[in-house]
Amino acid sequence: MSELNSMEVDTTETIQDIAVKLVTEQLKNETRLAASPTERTVFVLGSKGVGKSTLINRFLDRDDVPRPTLALEYSFGRKTASGQGAQKNICNVWELGSLSNSSQLIEMPIRSHGLQTFSSIIMLDLSQPDRLWTDLESVLNGLRQATEKHATPVQIEEMKALTAQRIGKEHPDLNTLELFPFPIVIVGGKYDVYQNLDSEVRKHVCRCLRSIAHTLGAALVYYSSKNSSVSKLARDTMNHLGFGSPSNPFRAASFDHSSPLAIPFGADSWARIGVTPSNSERIGHSFSTQIPQLPLANSGIVPDDPAKDTGFREVSIDELRSQKDEELMYVLKDTEIRMKFEVVQ
Repeated sequence: MSELNSMEVDTTETIQDIAVKLVTEQLKNETRLAASPTERTVFVLGSKGVGKSTLINRFLDRDDVPRPTLALEYSFGRKTASGQGAQKNICNVWELGSLSNSSQLIEMPIRSHGLQTFSSIIMLDLSQPDRLWTDLESVLNGLRQATEKHATPVQIEEMKALTAQRIGKEHPDLNTLELFPFPIVIVGGKYDVYQNLDSEVRKHVCRCLRSIAHTLGAALVYYSSKNSSVSKLARDTMNHLGFGSPSNPFRAASFDHSSPLAIPFGADSWARIGVTPSNSERIGHSFSTQIPQLPLANSGIVPDDPAKDTGFREVSIDELRSQKDEELMYVLKDTEIRMKFEVVQ
């Protein structure tokens, strides 16, 4: 006898009863999904020593004293909305310490989480205009390569369509842009130092960053940990990327090169910038002609043994490491004794 014939059928159950059961089960599933955690990923990378760790600590409400990031560091934040059955939101935060030899490290966040809920904050040191494009170009090349390696062309095009929707499908410049397949916010750090630079230098930097942000479909803000207003905007923007709140961190746009820039997604245009439509290659060439660029900075001095740095303490791992060190010392001493014995023979 088939499985169908062997099933017990409740002949007293009406169509209305079945419908009520189906609706009840659907509501249970929706409640369960609403209560389950949703995850987003924010990847922070850019110039070395620009304040990436400080921004992340403020975003996560941590009072830790920032230490130099050696390679790639992971942390996360969690928020729970108010109300019964509230949704738990998790933000994965990755930070890249150095752009030198970083191609494999840049792949890690994209490979781990995919592009669907991925976004990036590119922090650049405004106080060093002669390294600005070098650092930015390194970041963009790394992100492009990682994206092409871990996403299909169809996925990339679907995500680019979301970027187009973010900046506005009616935007007059849309067909001239080189959109990225995920949200990018370019953060110009150390504004407190930058604001004292020569006015012409600041004009070149402003034009370059506005042009590249526009062609990528990115937002652009200036930042300094010593300026409360711009610091709050950067933090609100990171909250927007990580948790979707506030829905619009930009209370007002600012395009003037003599004040901190604050340009939301899709708010700029080639006409407003005062340049003809361009691409990233031409933008970089023009800026490098105006302000010659230095080569990519070295990763800096790495401690002899980061495992001995108290900032990286992990009890279980440290105990295993100590045990293995003792075993290694025993083997080395045993080998040394054997070699001496063989020499005597």
